[in-house]
Amino acid sequence: MRVSKEKAAQNRERILEAASRLMREHGISGVSVDALTEAAGMTHGSLYSQFGSKERLVEEAVTHAITSKGRDVSEEAALGDYVSEYLSPAHRDQPGSGCPFAALCCEIPRQGMAVRERFTAGVRGMMSLLSRRMQSGLRPRQREEKALATMASLVGALVLARAVSDPKLSDDILRATRNELGD
Repeated sequence: MRVSKEKAAQNRERILEAASRLMREHGISGVSVDALTEAAGMTHGSLYSQFGSKERLVEEAVTHAITSKGRDVSEEAALGDYVSEYLSPAHRDQPGSGCPFAALCCEIPRQGMAVRERFTAGVRGMMSLLSRRMQSGLRPRQREEKALATMASLVGALVLARAVSDPKLSDDILRATRNELGD
C-alpha cells in the first residue's frame, strides 16, 4: 500500500523530531535505529525509505534540530534576555529540547563531513543571530568576534553545567557566565 505524499511528509517530520530529540538527549552514538523507529512510531522500512541510512538521517536531524531551535528565538529578543534563557536551569535540564550545539558538539568531530558541514552552517547561523543583537556602535568584524566569543561562552557553560555532578557548581557555572556576558 502506497503512502500519500502528505503522509510521507508527516512521517518524515515525525522521524526528524524524534531523532533530533533523542540525539540531543543521548548523543548521536547513543541512539540506535530501533530507538529511533520506536520513538517515531515507525518501522525500519519507513525510516530507510525516507533517509536511506542512519548517516543520512543524522545529517538531516542535526539540521532539523538547529533550524527548529533557531525558529524558537524571536528576532526582537534582546541579547541579555537570550543569554538569561540560554543559561537557565530549565535549559540545562532539558537537553532533548535544548541547544543542539551544546548537546552534540563533542560528537560532531567524529561524524562524516556532511554532518560536520551542516553543523558548521548552523554555527554560522547562530553567530549571525547573535551578531545582529550586538551593540550597533561596533564595526562588523568586532560584532562577529563578539558573537563568536558569546556563542563559545554560552555553549561551553551549558556543556560544563550539564557535565558536573555538583548541583551547586552547575548553578554557579550558569550564574557566573550570565553575569560575565551581561557586562
